[in-house]
Amino acid sequence: MKLLFDFFPLLMFFGSYKLADGHQATAHELVTQYLSGFISGGVVTVQQAPMILATLVGIVATALQVSYLLLRGRKVDGMLWVSLVVFVVFGGAGIYFHDDTFIKWKPTLIYWISGLALLIGHVFFKKNLMRKAMETQIKLPDEVWHKLLFAWMGFFAAIGALNLFVAFVIYKNDLAAWVSFKAFGTTGIFFVFIIGQTLFLSKHIKEDA
Repeated sequence: MKLLFDFFPLLMFFGSYKLADGHQATAHELVTQYLSGFISGGVVTVQQAPMILATLVGIVATALQVSYLLLRGRKVDGMLWVSLVVFVVFGGAGIYFHDDTFIKWKPTLIYWISGLALLIGHVFFKKNLMRKAMETQIKLPDEVWHKLLFAWMGFFAAIGALNLFVAFVIYKNDLAAWVSFKAFGTTGIFFVFIIGQTLFLSKHIKEDA
């Protein structure tokens, strides 16, 4: 259930894009009728309409996610706030300028901000934020926590760069393919990385037992 909650904005973004892309004329009519006042020039092409609608749905879904946690009195994770701010700013810019470049940059910015937060915590505050987040669940040697921190920093840097490569090189002229990569490709990469991390950590947990 938590996994579904965490991926709610992504699923809504992907689903709404695919639906709108399959009914471009209807999507274009909706954008023209209800969003033209928020768009530079007030006019978009039929091909641009699906991304505009999907971006709006993604922003609303993320806002609903944050609102739900606040209403339930639960803590909103720092990266969820970052995701909301980046989505509103870059998604809003993408809608206003009807330019998908902004939304393509959004995942990379979130990954790089995450990695930068880990780096700043380590360099300037002498804090291992990965250890702080996970130490209540597992106990590891200091050197393993250090390796874990740098593994995540490297991973965030790499997947952010990969998103840009896929968005602006591999699928430069294929927006639908990039949306699918964003939904399934990066999610799959995250799962593979986490499985590898789990296998690595389990070995050290057993040794400490």
